[in-house]
Amino acid sequence: MKLLKLLPLCFLCICFSATLFAQLERQPQPQKAPEQKGFDKSRLFFGGNFGLSFGDYTIINVSPQVGYRFNRYVAAGMGINGQYYSVKYNGYAGIDKDQYGIAGLNVFGRVYPIEQLFAQLQPEMNYTWGKVKYTDGSSSTIDGKTRTSLLIGAGGIIPTGSRAGITIMIQYDLLGEANIPPYGNKPIYGFGVNLGF
Repeated sequence: MKLLKLLPLCFLCICFSATLFAQLERQPQPQKAPEQKGFDKSRLFFGGNFGLSFGDYTIINVSPQVGYRFNRYVAAGMGINGQYYSVKYNGYAGIDKDQYGIAGLNVFGRVYPIEQLFAQLQPEMNYTWGKVKYTDGSSSTIDGKTRTSLLIGAGGIIPTGSRAGITIMIQYDLLGEANIPPYGNKPIYGFGVNLGF
């Protein structure tokens, strides 16, 4: 009996849904803006890594990048690397302090499986140089060398406003060697900013 009482209510719901669907189908769909051909400056984004740390480990990192978002899934760009490191050993193993610098260029490619997450491949060419100061007052120079790196990693963008965000990344140098600058053979954690993603 209860089922028979619910039957008219079900029939009304089906009729109402069909009418609503028909009304929605008749409404004009909004037109998508035509995609711009060629270079579109609104697809540019700027970012990179910038860092300062002072104390026994002094780090200065100014590594800006510029990129272009080709479509929803793919972006590419280039940047420069500028880093300075200084480590105070306070006499451990006869070393007072070592310091080295890095200057170089990079290119990168990104794939976005979803809007705020990406995988990145970044080949680099860096020139590294340095100096070691010993506790007896002597010092030695680390000869300048050009080193290649191939960074692979993943990251995310935390939106902070209209077309701006904070990037968090983890990368690894596939060509890195233990204790050899610029990255060695350990994971590299990075925080940066992105404008225009």
